Amino acid sequence: MSKRRVQVRRVYDAPESADGARVLVDRLWPRGLRKDRAHLDDWLKQISPSTELRKWYSHDPDRYDEFAERYRSELEEPERAEALDQLRALAKEGPLTLLTATKRSDISEAAVLADILQS
Repeated sequence: MSKRRVQVRRVYDAPESADGARVLVDRLWPRGLRKDRAHLDDWLKQISPSTELRKWYSHDPDRYDEFAERYRSELEEPERAEALDQLRALAKEGPLTLLTATKRSDISEAAVLADILQS
């Protein structure tokens, strides 16, 4: 069985033909980005981490492992689990690009989601 192709990119980056479905996974709309310029297929804000977890984490690289563990637990909550199922379905259909506005997408919720979807 081949692995699903799921990548993480910044929402501010220009779309590429290999992106496949482009889904924003941040709760908040990216600063300075007009909706007509986002080139999104979907915005699953309900899959994002809770405000409490997001504020605690504050994209501190030293907290990433604990953040990922706590976020995985949050993904078991019904609304987030349903959104994760939507991402799984998209990933089965073809390439999937998870978009985030964070400067370090490698330590974002999108990176945690990509890891889950590729396993």
